[in-house]
Amino acid sequence: MAAVDTQAPPSTQCSFLFDAEHEAFRAEVRRYVEQELNPRSDAWDESGRIPREEFLRAGELGLFGLAVPEAYGGSAGDCRMPLVMAEEMARARSRGVSMGFGAHSAIAMPHLVRFGTDEQKARYLADLVAGRRIAALGVTEPTAGSNVAGMKSTVTRDGAGWVLRGEKMFITNSVNGDLFFVAAKTNPAAGHRGVSMFLVERKTPGFSVEELKGKLGRRASDTGRLRFDNCRLPADALLGQENHGFYQIMQCFEHERLVIAGGCVGAADMVLEETQKWVQNRVYGEGTLADMQVTKQRLAKSATELEAARQLVYYCARRVMQSIPSLKEVAMAKAFCAEAAFRIIDDCLQLHGGYGYFDSPVERAYRDIRLDRIGGGATEVMYDIIAKQMGI
Repeated sequence: MAAVDTQAPPSTQCSFLFDAEHEAFRAEVRRYVEQELNPRSDAWDESGRIPREEFLRAGELGLFGLAVPEAYGGSAGDCRMPLVMAEEMARARSRGVSMGFGAHSAIAMPHLVRFGTDEQKARYLADLVAGRRIAALGVTEPTAGSNVAGMKSTVTRDGAGWVLRGEKMFITNSVNGDLFFVAAKTNPAAGHRGVSMFLVERKTPGFSVEELKGKLGRRASDTGRLRFDNCRLPADALLGQENHGFYQIMQCFEHERLVIAGGCVGAADMVLEETQKWVQNRVYGEGTLADMQVTKQRLAKSATELEAARQLVYYCARRVMQSIPSLKEVAMAKAFCAEAAFRIIDDCLQLHGGYGYFDSPVERAYRDIRLDRIGGGATEVMYDIIAKQMGI
């Protein structure tokens, strides 16, 4: 039996999921992160904005069309390429960049790819793939976060078109965005069975954006509140079937949550690597911090949790590739990876001592990772989904 290169990135040993094409893409994204994003991420965190030209650069590199049909400029791949991108983008000094890119290509765009008409795809997809237009998903509201069915925004028919009223909260890419995928109730009396999805362009009269400041982490991504004051939409603004929006959102959540879980793995992996280097060089007593048994135990526990998280994500990806219904399994991956990554990075910060508490890569990773236990469905909501799928 040939010897295994234990120093290789764990993903390269995952032959049941990735092949040489995926690993070549992984190397390219990592190069982009290290050479192009990291040197500028501090400035973007300060400004709270990813420059629009960076979306164009990512589009030029093909990062936004990984699961888009070739007819619209994409590469028509399965869930593996977006997963690789999520893992590698999470290694950036600022996960606000991965959040902005991910909200565009992995959260908003799949709604158009899956449910858009040929005319809608022809109108928007090529520009979205190229980064010429930036997309955002508007589901969360001030009084309805993970409870999608509790949204208050409404859409009513008006002649040949629609009128949209309401607001959305904590929306990524709201300031940079050009095209918004907005959920609202076309039949409020029907609850979640009365939700529909609409395409709303930035220039729509009655549509306004309020930028939100003061985020704990991921500061490079812009976040805002969307307001719709009698926004008049054309008839073809409906995305998918009327009153089927809730089910469309749930279908896209599978992809979104899998990508989030992959990002958690990537972020924890990067911090754990850096922490191992830190403890091996940090003088403590007659040796280094790495010589202490408590340090070895803590890092070994973190490495074990990380590998369990990674393999759960890869298992879910395999199921999704085989078109096996995986609502429960992806919810498990999202919940487990978000919680595990938070614990791992918290332990890593502890090993950095006072240096970890001040502005540093581990301090920023600690702030950035906190969102994953909330965004894309809070951990508690994931457990509710799992329990329901278990029949309890």
